Order: sequence, then structure tokens, then C-alpha cells
Amino acid sequence: MEASQKDMGSLTLIMFGLILFGLLVFLRSISATLSILVVIILSIMATMGFSGWLGVKLTPVSAGAPTIVMTIVVANAVHILVALIHAMRTGMTKREALIESLRINMQPVALATITTVVGFMSMHFSDVPPFHDLGNMVAMGVIIAFTLSMAFLPWIVMLLPMRVKVVENHKNRHMTDFADFVIRKHKTLLWTFVALTIVLVGLIPQNKINDNIWQYFDESVAFRVDTDFASEHLTGPYYLEYSLKSPHSNGVSTPEFLTSIDQFQQWLYLQPEVVHVNTISDIMKRLNKNLHGDDPNWYRLPDNKELAAQYLLLYEMSLPYGLDLNNQINVDKSATRIVVSLHNLSNNNMIDFHQRAQDWLSKNAADYSLIASSPMYMFSHISLRTVYQMVGGVAFALMLISFLILVSLRSVKIGVISLIPNLIPPVMAFGVWGVVVGEVGFALAVGLGMTIGIIVDDTVHFLSKYLRARREKGLNPEQAIHYAFANVGTALIITTIVLVSGFSVLTFSTFKLNFDLGLITALTIGIALVVDFLLLPALLIMFDRRDYASENELENKDDTKDERSSIKNPLIPEVALEDA
Repeated sequence: MEASQKDMGSLTLIMFGLILFGLLVFLRSISATLSILVVIILSIMATMGFSGWLGVKLTPVSAGAPTIVMTIVVANAVHILVALIHAMRTGMTKREALIESLRINMQPVALATITTVVGFMSMHFSDVPPFHDLGNMVAMGVIIAFTLSMAFLPWIVMLLPMRVKVVENHKNRHMTDFADFVIRKHKTLLWTFVALTIVLVGLIPQNKINDNIWQYFDESVAFRVDTDFASEHLTGPYYLEYSLKSPHSNGVSTPEFLTSIDQFQQWLYLQPEVVHVNTISDIMKRLNKNLHGDDPNWYRLPDNKELAAQYLLLYEMSLPYGLDLNNQINVDKSATRIVVSLHNLSNNNMIDFHQRAQDWLSKNAADYSLIASSPMYMFSHISLRTVYQMVGGVAFALMLISFLILVSLRSVKIGVISLIPNLIPPVMAFGVWGVVVGEVGFALAVGLGMTIGIIVDDTVHFLSKYLRARREKGLNPEQAIHYAFANVGTALIITTIVLVSGFSVLTFSTFKLNFDLGLITALTIGIALVVDFLLLPALLIMFDRRDYASENELENKDDTKDERSSIKNPLIPEVALEDA
């Protein structure tokens, strides 16, 4: 928690400032940047306020909600403002340009909002309550951001002065040249991405789902240095607590049970992970020795049940007033507690160690049941379960998002095509992660859910402009690609550069969760832009060959026929029709 608060007070503010500076540089408008800043502040304040009313507690996981809401606000506002500036450069007044910007961006921004909400609500697939809080907070914040972007942002834009130089025959030459390149090389780009995706998918198994909570902090943090020293010279911070249970009441006093405990203890000491083992068998051996004149030869377990029971009673009666043996033995004396101190272990090593212990007991003491517990052991399973559950949740969210895109854009083919650029960026990012890092942990689950919104946002905006060109203007796929790049390419580049730069700041964090979150988010968002700029146009050119223009003409003819047939009503006199 202290590490999260430290980053929120330093790196998050730097990230915030860097994003605003990037917006100022790319938009080249103080008024536009100030408008986005006001919407960001209001969205974050409203999100945190509603969360407070709902009783949501801030944790290292849910504390990332303001950052995520900020990215969504930036994505929405940049598309609206870039379209506004583009229209004003063609000679429109600010009012006309703003109306046109809202007209062409209302559907994609609304669709991106819905899909982002779906993506973050997929965090309810996790068993971890803070992930539920994060999903709820961001979903609420995204809806607030959409409302402010559509209702408040236009008002403040109209209120603030904005000067844009009118350019005759305004065209984005760089986007035009890039569109020409993509159209000319679309087959090469398609097969290149197919090959690259296959290679990176093959690298995904290089990732190991693993976490080590003490390595969440680098060596500049005093806590990490102290923990490493203690682990090296004293006992490890990791431990496992076992409850070994006999099937009979007072079974703890039986020689067979005590012998099994002693053998289990000896096996544990042979394991390289073990530092110390605390068992009731050690107490029995010491009591047996003490009651035989401290003779070392009697440092062994009692050989009959009655003697062991008397030792336990004597030991319990000798404890200070108010103390008993319930911290080591349960009330009916059928189970005992075994505490195993361990060196620093990763999640996988902790789970593997416990599995070996269970295997040994199943072979050597099958009559006794074993239950393992400890915060570290619980965290090991939580981390693994969270990663698996979030991958499943993200997969479900992507399928649902593609269905929503399919319905919204009214095209099955486009909906299927949209699934590819939405799915490939996280897959490629995991492949690159397997080469660069090789370990998938807690933070990756958060980062994966967070980047879905941005990935889908880029795809939706590109497809909406492409379909607008195909349906409204009757352009062929190549011309529609040109139109999409000219109208949304700049906004996508600005959004990506600003967000990648901002999240890259988190890689300077001393806290591993924030470091991994910043790195995977920046990597995925960057890959998503490349996919939307290179692969998506190639897919559209290859597979969307419908003639939208002829379909529109047929629909117009049908509408005309319907109008004429409605006029030719036998109940209405011909004179009245002529007058009409």
C-alpha cells in the first residue's frame, strides 16, 4: 500500500503531466488541451465520489482506477477534438465543425464506451474482490467520461476561444502516402502478420505464471533489503502451517501418530526450501529426556499411548496461568499443528513444495488427513487463479465485444474481421513478454483487462470511418481506407503516442505491480496501433468486396416505389393526386 501511495504521489503525477504535454504538442491548441484537462478532472472526481458513496475501499489494485479513467477520457476527447480541428481547417465555423465532429464520432465513441464497460466488468470473473471494485469503478468512470465528452466537452469548447488556420484543399499528405503504401502492399502485410503472429504465439509458452511477493520491490526499498537479510541469516518470511489430523479422538497421543509426525519432520528438513520445522514431536522428545534425568539416550518418542498422554497433561499443567496447548493441538486432541518456515519462494515453488509434502504423506501416512494454510500459500493460489480467470474473462469479453460491434455496425463480416485486430495485440504482447520477461503475474491480469478498452476503441473508430465511406459516399475498399486514414489516423496516432509515453513512466516504479502494468499496457497499445494501421486495412481490402453503392441505389429505388405506391390509393381521386 505504501508503494502504491508513493507512486500515486510521484510517477502518476508525472504521467499525468506528460500526457497533457503530449496533447498540447500534438493538438497545438491550449483551449483543446485545457478542455480535456477539465473533463479528466471531473471524470476522476465523479468516479471516486461515486465509489466513496458505494463504500468501495481503495487497495493497491483499485487505486489504479483514476489512471484508467484518464486514458479513456483522453481517447474519447482526442477523437472529437481532432475531427473538430480538421473540419475547421476546411473552412467550417466552430459550431458547424463541432456538430459534424459529434455526428461522426457519436456512434464509435458510444460503442467504444459500451465495449470498455464490458471489458472491465469481465474482472468479475476473478475471485479477488479488489478486482471487482476496480471493474465497477472503471465501468462507472467510463460512463461518466462518455457523458461529459458528449455533453460538457462541446460546451466548454464553444466557450473557450479556438483559432484554427483555414487551409484550402486541406489534406493530410503523410496519411495519404501511408494509405497508398498499405493498399499497395496489403497482401505482403497480411502474410507478414500471419507469420509474425504464429511466431509470437509459439513464444507464449515461454511465459511462466509466477509471482514472488517479496520481489515486488526492488533493492532500493528498505523493506526488500531487510527481508533479504533476514531470509539469509535468520528464517525466511515464507511459511506453511499444516494441520495433521488423526481419524480418532486423542489420536495425538498414539505412538503411530507421533512417529508419523517425526518422520514427516525429518523429511521436511531434507528439503532445500525448509529453514525450520516446529512440531509437537519435539516437545515429546524433550519431555521424555527431562523425565529420565536429562539422559540424551532418552531423547526419543514415548513408546506407549498412556505415557504420551501423561506427558501432554504434565506439560499443559506446567504452562503459565491462562495458557494451554490449543495453539498446537485441537480440543479433542485429534489433530496437531506443524509450522514449516521456508526461504523466499515463488508461487510455483510454494505450490510444488506443498504437493511434494502431500505425496509423501499419502505414501507413508495415508490414514491421516492434511490441510495446508498460510497467507503466503493462499496468495500463491490467488495469483495463479486470477491470471487464469482473467484470461478467460478477457476472452469472453472479446467475443461479446465483437458481437456488439457486429450488431452496431450491421455487418457480420465486419464483426468477424474486427475480432482479429482486437485479439492479436494481446497475443503478440504476451509473445514479446515471454522473450523479454518470461513471468506472468498479478499485474498482467490488470493490464490485460485495461488495454482491451484502448484496443477496441482504435478498431471501432477505424471501422466506423471505413463503413461511413463505404455506405454514405459509395467508395470502394481502397478509397474507404484512404478516407479512414485521413479522418481518424491522426487521432489514433496522437492517442497512442500520448498513452504509451504516459504509461512508460510507470516502468520507473520501484513497485513491480506498477512496473509490469506500465510495460504491458504501453506494449499492447503500441502493437494495437500497428495492427490497426497495417493488418486491419489489409483484411478489409481482401475480404470486404461488397458493392455498397449499388445496394444503396436499390434501397433508394425501393423507397421511391414505396412512396409512389402509397400515393396511388384508389380511395383518393386523381384530381386530388394531381393537386398534391
